[in-house]
Amino acid sequence: MARKSLNVFSLSFLDAMTCGFGAVILFFMIINANIDLRREAVLDDLASEVDRAELKVLTGRKNLVQLKSDLATLIEESAVLRALREEVVTEIQATEEEFSTLTADSTAREAAIEQLRSELEDLENETQRLSAASITPEDAGDRIRSFTGDGNRQYLTGLRMGGNRVVILVDASTSMLDRTIVNVLRRRNMSVEQKLQAPKWRQAVDTVDWLTTQIEPGTQIQIYAFNNEAWSLIDGSNGRWQTVNDGSLLNDAVQNLRETVPEGPTSLHAAFASMRPLDPKPDNIYLLVDGLPTMGEVNPINPGVSGRERLGHFNRAIRDLPFNVPVNVILYAMEGDPQSAPSYWWLALSTGGSMMAPSEDWP
Repeated sequence: MARKSLNVFSLSFLDAMTCGFGAVILFFMIINANIDLRREAVLDDLASEVDRAELKVLTGRKNLVQLKSDLATLIEESAVLRALREEVVTEIQATEEEFSTLTADSTAREAAIEQLRSELEDLENETQRLSAASITPEDAGDRIRSFTGDGNRQYLTGLRMGGNRVVILVDASTSMLDRTIVNVLRRRNMSVEQKLQAPKWRQAVDTVDWLTTQIEPGTQIQIYAFNNEAWSLIDGSNGRWQTVNDGSLLNDAVQNLRETVPEGPTSLHAAFASMRPLDPKPDNIYLLVDGLPTMGEVNPINPGVSGRERLGHFNRAIRDLPFNVPVNVILYAMEGDPQSAPSYWWLALSTGGSMMAPSEDWP
């Protein structure tokens, strides 16, 4: 039997093809494995980016809520500031108007101050002369000069006396305890009896007592004491004229004043407003006071008051005075209030009244 011949080339080719195919498969497997690794790495990176993006979104939302809250707060604050701005503008306008009024009077007041100083010197000289002469009430009556005019006024040491309808206003505030601030603070803490015996207060009471001796029978009168409010010293007569028929009415009023303890702030607004109900209006006003008011129409919020504020209270208070009625001022000057003398002198001058600053032993 003949041997079958083998084709060596054919086997080698198949082996080579098989090996080549295996190599190709192995190559693709290696490449695929590398692709999976790279894909996982890319996916991990993308997942990290997504986490970071989500964190940014959450943070942004939280910040957005905070920003909305801050915006609402800013809107409220803006509204408050806008309202405050309007109030400030209104107050500035009112201040400018008041300043314009004060500026218009400044020239007249400067001249008035100089004239006041001269008149005060004359009054002091006259007081000393009268004291040295030891004038008795009878002698003083002989020296009175008649004055033809409203109220049948008379003059005595520069003070206009008389009138058909007379109002006496007496400052009964704490400052009437003494002429210095230190002594006022000291006397304020004393007993009631000691306050009533304070020399300055006794002088004011004696002055009212002296004024009432000049009132003629048939005169209509009203006497008010005031601090932060005003009240009549004639019992049960607030807002009504009382006719003087004898001395009992005035005696009771003076006694009520002697029993009044000086206390509280000074409100000229309350004093002048007390005369509104009086009908007909007075024809002569006597004002016993020691300085510019320390409060206006309402009780102050802050305990202190500046000189400028006191002058403002004074200028607003005189608007409540009845028109064309003389105001006669008896000023018990107190330290630390340099504007009081020229202000009250200007008030007396502008209303046709008079002013005097009595010595400590008057009347």
